[in-house]
Amino acid sequence: MQPYIVSLIGNQREKLMELWKEELDVIRKENYLESISDSVYENTNQQFMHFIIGMVDMDEKEAKKRLSSFADEYIQSGWPLAYFTQGLQAFRRVNLALISEQETNIQDLLSTFSELENWIDRLINQLVYDYTGTWEDIFEMQKLSLMELSAPLIPVLEGVTVMPLIGTIDTARAKLVMENLLQGVIEHRSQVVLIDITGVPVVDTMVAHHIIQASEAVRLVGATCILVGIRPEIAQTIVNLGIDLSKFPTKSTLKKGIETALELTNKKMIDL
Repeated sequence: MQPYIVSLIGNQREKLMELWKEELDVIRKENYLESISDSVYENTNQQFMHFIIGMVDMDEKEAKKRLSSFADEYIQSGWPLAYFTQGLQAFRRVNLALISEQETNIQDLLSTFSELENWIDRLINQLVYDYTGTWEDIFEMQKLSLMELSAPLIPVLEGVTVMPLIGTIDTARAKLVMENLLQGVIEHRSQVVLIDITGVPVVDTMVAHHIIQASEAVRLVGATCILVGIRPEIAQTIVNLGIDLSKFPTKSTLKKGIETALELTNKKMIDL
């Protein structure tokens, strides 16, 4: 920021902070921050105001870096991004109000306004960029976690595992199903794998194609795949679409599938 603006801010520091604090109190109500205690909010305001004022004579690149680090600590602990962006906008308003009281030359006033506005805008843009980047990273991590949970392979008996599928199956998820199946069959030494589609709302040609590919892959690694959970409406759809599932066993329920798996592994359940 230009030296003459830095000098103006320094000369009116106390009045600036007084007016700025009033603006921050309004921001507190607008962002539903009343649940934060008065002492914590006041302490944060003081730190924020001193921090920003301390940056006005700093190199812009260094200022952005320090502000991102400062705001990130608060945002990670639950403070809204709006507190910082609106707080910077309030800083701009208060400064312009004070400068306009002293500056009578219109050209100088416009020049000061432009300089201050650009400085604040670049800081706000940096904050928004950093925050959205962090949010996107978190979203991607959560998406990966959900995908891993979307195709679990569960060992239920020695040599018998179940993969319950819930929700729609797209290409990305089908790939994950395939990977988990092959890895799980080897890891659990499965002889029979039950793919339970009870929770799959629609079985069209694409979903059927993915299931057939998965079962074929299971066969190639030496295990048998049984498709269970075929509801009447799903069976009707499969027939109408002419989908051939004759290469591997199908059962209407998981219970019947487990009974078949026990037969294939030469086991049976007895009452004690």
